[in-house]
Amino acid sequence: MKLAANSTDLGTHTLNEILSQPRCWSECLPKLASSAEFKAAEQMARPGAEWIFIGCGTSYYLAISAASAFNHSGLRARAIPASEVLLFPDLVLSKGPDYIPVMISRSGRTSEVVRAARFLEKERNVRSIAITCGNRQPLELECSLTLKLLDADEKSMVMTRSFTSMLLGLQYLAATIANDEQLLRDLMSLPEQTAPLLEDIPQPLRLFVEARSFEDCVFLAQGPLFGIASECMLKVTESSSTYTQIFHSLEYRHGPKAIVGPETLITFLISESSYDAEVELLEEMKKLGAATMVIANRLDARAENASDFAIELGLRVSEYARPAAYTIWGQLFGLFNGIKKGLNPDAPRNLSRVVVLDGK
Repeated sequence: MKLAANSTDLGTHTLNEILSQPRCWSECLPKLASSAEFKAAEQMARPGAEWIFIGCGTSYYLAISAASAFNHSGLRARAIPASEVLLFPDLVLSKGPDYIPVMISRSGRTSEVVRAARFLEKERNVRSIAITCGNRQPLELECSLTLKLLDADEKSMVMTRSFTSMLLGLQYLAATIANDEQLLRDLMSLPEQTAPLLEDIPQPLRLFVEARSFEDCVFLAQGPLFGIASECMLKVTESSSTYTQIFHSLEYRHGPKAIVGPETLITFLISESSYDAEVELLEEMKKLGAATMVIANRLDARAENASDFAIELGLRVSEYARPAAYTIWGQLFGLFNGIKKGLNPDAPRNLSRVVVLDGK
């Protein structure tokens, strides 16, 4: 079912940028992978070194997803908000072990990330890598090496294709360092496999959003999809000013399920490895009266019967190559929900495109 034309101008840039993601990935990833900077980043890998991904907001959730990808590839990694590096460096950065910081900022101007890079390079004498969609910005000047995905930059305020494109770039770096040929092939084939989904799913999703009203939302996920669910949470919050929470799926039983009811939409991003456990939770929440949406690569009758809306991706790639494709549906849900409420997702209230603090 084709996506119907917008009846308003609200969210036009954001919608176009969300729908452009497979094309953007197919352009950005080969260009990045063949660059001299990418090869230099690969050479910065050292046995036993810990990769530390640092960002703010969406870029922090990207850091969580990137750390998951690196750990899966056998490369020790974790994610840290840039503010923690600045305020509590001795808690989050051990002076002993070797580490490789990766600084994430769409604009290359985010003050906390720029300051954290400066601190690491100047105070800790640690070489850092930047990844950004901006060119010749302050972050590039502070870091030893910069990976650029200029084609992934956006006009809208919220990050959509920049998030997924930078994630794919970092996943490709992990797979390259680990010499994981299958994962490299899977990542390169993801754009072609994802594109048809954007022909069929957005319009039914829009109709679902327009037909229902939810006071608040919850996203649940485990493992490689937790960072993705976190980003979906933020997109719904930003784009539709809807109170939204994020939990590891099975943690939801331990207190948060007290809010379950038809006025709360619970979205499950279900992983292949944890499918049975998460579907069991889905059925449990449905029995408690929850409104539910499910995103999974494959769905069985149990999951379909327990969902008010279900998205089956059907991707022919490995589990750890799929996270970017899961992100799209949270982005679209936030967009459609915001438009329904008469908001403009291109310019959410109280937000600016770049957070630049006094003194930079």
